Amino acid sequence: MSTEPQVVPAPVPPKGAEPTSKSPRRFVKWHQRILGFCFAIFALELGLFLVVFPWLNSWDLNWVPLQSPNWRAIWMNPYFRGGLSGLGMVNLYIGLAELMRQLRSLFR
Repeated sequence: MSTEPQVVPAPVPPKGAEPTSKSPRRFVKWHQRILGFCFAIFALELGLFLVVFPWLNSWDLNWVPLQSPNWRAIWMNPYFRGGLSGLGMVNLYIGLAELMRQLRSLFR
């Protein structure tokens, strides 16, 4: 008796028959594209918010500066605002890069 397992070949589909797994792959592909576009839009919105909002007059209308004078000094510091705007620029870059990647994959 042989102890080697027997390999059973997979059944060969008839000619002209399409594989049934094509539809789930297509669904997953479009699902990933939609999520990619949603992520790109979210990153663009967040980036635009972080670039613009720290420099508006309504920036100090928040509960953070009211907590203590130390918090207010940090919150109103132009370097802190610039840091937040820098993070916004990074988000804008990420959003644009993701949007371009999604558009390139769409037209391939």
